Amino acid sequence: MKIALFVTCLNDALFPQAGIATVTVLERLGHTVAFPAAQSCCGQMHANTGYAAPARQLERLTETAFAGHDVIVSPSGSCVAHLRAHTTLPVYELSELLIDVLGVTDVGATFPHRVTYHPTCHGLRSLRLGDRPTTLLRAVGGLELVDLPEPEQCCGFGGTFALKNAAVSAAMLTDKCTNAALTGAEYLAAADNSCLAHIGGGLARHPAAPTPIHYAEILATTGALS
Repeated sequence: MKIALFVTCLNDALFPQAGIATVTVLERLGHTVAFPAAQSCCGQMHANTGYAAPARQLERLTETAFAGHDVIVSPSGSCVAHLRAHTTLPVYELSELLIDVLGVTDVGATFPHRVTYHPTCHGLRSLRLGDRPTTLLRAVGGLELVDLPEPEQCCGFGGTFALKNAAVSAAMLTDKCTNAALTGAEYLAAADNSCLAHIGGGLARHPAAPTPIHYAEILATTGALS
C-alpha cells in the first residue's frame, strides 16, 4: 500500500512533531510513508472565509501532489474533512487509517500518564470519528484515560470564528479549560493541533491544568514523558 503523509501547513510550520509521530506509528507497523514535497495548504481556511477561487486552486494543487498514492493520512481532522468534501483523494485521519483500513487498534505504544481526550468538532461532526481515537488510546500501555466533562462542547476555536467572535470564543474556551482541569489529567489529547493550540493558550492560565498533546504523539511514544 502506497501511503503518503499530508502534514498540513499548520503542523508543518508549528507542530511538526505530529507529522513525525504519524510516520513513526506507521513505520513501527511495517509501512513505508512517502512525503510529497509539492504539498501545500489544502485551502480550508480560504474556503471558510469565502475565498472560493483560491481555495479551489489549492485543492487542485493538493490533488496533483498526491496523485498515485493508495491512501493519504493526515494528523488533522479538519483538513481531512475539507479534502474529503472538495476532492476525490483517498484521505484518512490517522485513527480511520489505523482502524478501518489497516485493522489495527494496538500500535505498541506505552505512555504511563493520566490522559483526557477532546473530540474536536470536525472529527466529531464531519468525519464522525466516534470512539476510534479513544479505542487507540485505551490500548496504550500504562495510559489511564479519564472522561472529559461535556466532551462534545466546542473549544471555541473554529478557525476564523475565534477572530470574528472573540468574546464568544473566549467564553467557550473558559468552559473547555475548566472541564479539562477538573479531570486531574496530566495531558489533554486531541486530533487537531489548531484546537490544541487554542485550548493550550487557555490552559496556560489554569493552575495544575493538563498539557495539550496530539494523540498521535502518544501513539508514537514507548515510555514516560518527563
